[in-house]
Amino acid sequence: MTALEEPRTATVHPLEPLSAEEVAAASSLLKQARRLTDSARFVFVALHEPSKADLASGEELPREAEVVLYERAERMLYEGVVSLTAGTVVSWQARPGVQAPVMAEEFFATEDIVRADPRWQEAMTRRGLTDFDLAMIDPWASSWTGPQDDPSARRIVRPLTWMRSAPGEHGYARPVDGLVVTVDLDRREVVEVEDFGVVDLPPQPANYEQPWIHDPANVPRVETIRDDVKPIHITQPEGPSFTVDGHAVSWQKWHLRIGFTPREGLVLHQVSYDDHGTRRPILHRASLAEMYVPYGDPAPTHRFKNVFDQGEYGVGWLANPLTLGCDCLGHIHYFDGVVNDQDGGAVTIPNAICMHEEDTGIAWKHTDFRTEAVEVRRRRRLVISSIVTVGNYEYGYFWYLYNDGMIEYEVKLTGVISTGAIPIGETPEHGTLVAPGLYGPHHQHFFCVRLDMTVDGAANTVTEIDSVPSPRGPANPHGNAWVTTRTPVTSEAVGARDTAPSKARFWKIESATETGPTGAPTAYALMPGSTVPPMYSPEALFAPRSGFTEHTVWVTAHDPAQRFAAGDYPLQAPVGAGLPTYLDGDRPLEGTDVVVWYTMGAHHVVRPEDWPVMPVSTIGFMLRPSGFFDGNPALDLPPIAPDTCR
Repeated sequence: MTALEEPRTATVHPLEPLSAEEVAAASSLLKQARRLTDSARFVFVALHEPSKADLASGEELPREAEVVLYERAERMLYEGVVSLTAGTVVSWQARPGVQAPVMAEEFFATEDIVRADPRWQEAMTRRGLTDFDLAMIDPWASSWTGPQDDPSARRIVRPLTWMRSAPGEHGYARPVDGLVVTVDLDRREVVEVEDFGVVDLPPQPANYEQPWIHDPANVPRVETIRDDVKPIHITQPEGPSFTVDGHAVSWQKWHLRIGFTPREGLVLHQVSYDDHGTRRPILHRASLAEMYVPYGDPAPTHRFKNVFDQGEYGVGWLANPLTLGCDCLGHIHYFDGVVNDQDGGAVTIPNAICMHEEDTGIAWKHTDFRTEAVEVRRRRRLVISSIVTVGNYEYGYFWYLYNDGMIEYEVKLTGVISTGAIPIGETPEHGTLVAPGLYGPHHQHFFCVRLDMTVDGAANTVTEIDSVPSPRGPANPHGNAWVTTRTPVTSEAVGARDTAPSKARFWKIESATETGPTGAPTAYALMPGSTVPPMYSPEALFAPRSGFTEHTVWVTAHDPAQRFAAGDYPLQAPVGAGLPTYLDGDRPLEGTDVVVWYTMGAHHVVRPEDWPVMPVSTIGFMLRPSGFFDGNPALDLPPIAPDTCR
């Protein structure tokens, strides 16, 4: 296992993420130009990406940073663009009536604010809990519970409390149920403590650490470790098949750029495939556009849990520093993630993105049973991944590029369920018991991925493909025939689409200018994976916040201002400002620059096996070439060495 060094070129590509020096320089420039004081808090500092037209011009482009800033003294959010090349502020505007995402300094301050509040202390004392240092306080986003949450009126979170019985214990085993706190982040004080009644702490610990590292005062969940797991070594004695220049990656016939922002985390840019010497574009930009987690339990400590983990927090600054041999296995190349602190300084997350190759079984095989001739090739994929921790949950975001031209996106969910307490002997109606007096509420996870498509160029059309049985008759006497039907998505008025498993529905993103060897448009097919619709009522108080979950696929005209599925700033917003409002203009979609948004829902009815830490579960989708190539693009894979294949 080897971590590769990252070579750098002298010229910085326009899509290269901001360096630590550039983040600091952008903040310093803005402070001077706008005469900012210490009350100005930097939320996000990221690359201001050039437009497609500017990138295609071939001209040298200025390096620019986009800044989201929260001015606490004014209680106002500002957006700015700073030219690092010219040393000027390009644009600066206030965004009244919205709230910035919760910042890191607010996250950590919330615990201290709650611990110091006498009303919270009194509620804890009523439960016999007096060692407040052992309390574990998670600052949940506030959701929308009514006019008191108006983002113009105050900036709030609603933290929940758990209790460790000893330092380092798995705190989520003991939720302090019935206790809801509201914290005003501007005033740095608790403004409300609601106590809906005492429920005894669940009695059992749930420590999942191994015996050699757990605190002797705690009871370990695992007393002995399996001794029948033999080592696996992944070796590439000649090195990996990819090359890296800055954030530009070439692997076999794939070419792309790796991006990273504090809000989105991992981003892919300019994904293309080398086909017989021609580099053919497929994706201009691909990123997570929102992540939404609604809970289905009406209990006081759960009913406001419907969080936009990207728009209300930002998943980039929550990225884990990945560890060689643990998070990633094999011959690894790492990319650091550069984010900002609230003073505008740069913070480097080492190894925030991991890239390596994996063998994934056979790519193709055939045996001629008459001659006993066997041909087989092995399949490989390039894995580009990042893992984030959002409070109790971990989310792994994985992009896979295969050497047969396929692209796959997968989210891996693990970590710890957000728990509730219940009197021993009772059964929860809206969750599952995982231990005596402890349950996991029903909930869902929705992930929306924004795919800025460029299949053989920017002029594309999305076509819905259904498979339907043909009517029985003279042309179909046995009733076995079926056909595929094509429905072009012609304008945004019909841009919201749904899966239809009974019709094996998928979508083709087709070139409007290029055709394949059969005369059909070259295309990539969006193949949906397992997904579910929202389980909450359309009349739910928070339902208007999450419109993007109403459909699986959304097709919009490209608009650089429309980047996030739930809008720019969903914190405390009563109504969503992203999808489906992006369709309101009813822009034409045939043969134009289109963006495809794919929303997938992971349904979590908790199991006892999800406790005390969840086994990984997965959800995802695929983009498969469909008439893009003139045949199997993996025909030229090298045969397996005779001394390997016996």
